[in-house]
Amino acid sequence: MINLTLLITIGVPLFIVFVIIYSDKFREPTDLVIKTFFAGIIICFPAAELNHLIIPSYEYSYRAGLTEEVLKFLVLYFYIRPKSAFNEPMDAIVYGVTVSLGFATFENITYVYSYPDMDSFSLSILRAVSAIPMHATCGIVMGYFFGLYAFTNSRQFLIKSLVFPIAIHATYNFLTQYDFFFLYFLVAVMVYARGLHSEFADLQIQRAKEDQEKAIK
Repeated sequence: MINLTLLITIGVPLFIVFVIIYSDKFREPTDLVIKTFFAGIIICFPAAELNHLIIPSYEYSYRAGLTEEVLKFLVLYFYIRPKSAFNEPMDAIVYGVTVSLGFATFENITYVYSYPDMDSFSLSILRAVSAIPMHATCGIVMGYFFGLYAFTNSRQFLIKSLVFPIAIHATYNFLTQYDFFFLYFLVAVMVYARGLHSEFADLQIQRAKEDQEKAIK
């Protein structure tokens, strides 16, 4: 049971990362993806300190949306944006999800194995269908608007790339206090994020066709 719990705890976020990576028709450098994933792990430590300062009790857990999403955003803005490999909008979604799930993987281990009075297996299952998809969704939404910003230089997209994930994360955390209402919200934002991802995927298909036509000519 311990191995299965660990497999779910680590395996689910890694699986989502691989799905996003392989949905990208123009793959990102493996070393940069790995470094971005570990950057997500590293920001868990300042996030924990900041959350400790601003969250006095569970009813204020929505404030974690601010600290955690800002730190993920800073990785995209200061670490990913200057990279030469960051050369198309879909890349922002790939790196946005990767940093988010690097964060979520470490957080997941902490939650699942830090509460001896709770069933770790059940907790790993619950988080696999709730907190992990939430972090992935925030990564897609952040990446989508950051990608638009990076290739249009529109400040409104830069603002949205930070504000929308914060709002999603904060609302999700707030709703966890009210039975399973947070799951309805999560499904809705997942559908929204799926649409954003599909938009960039369609752009890649169009680009691939154009490249093919140029090669023929």
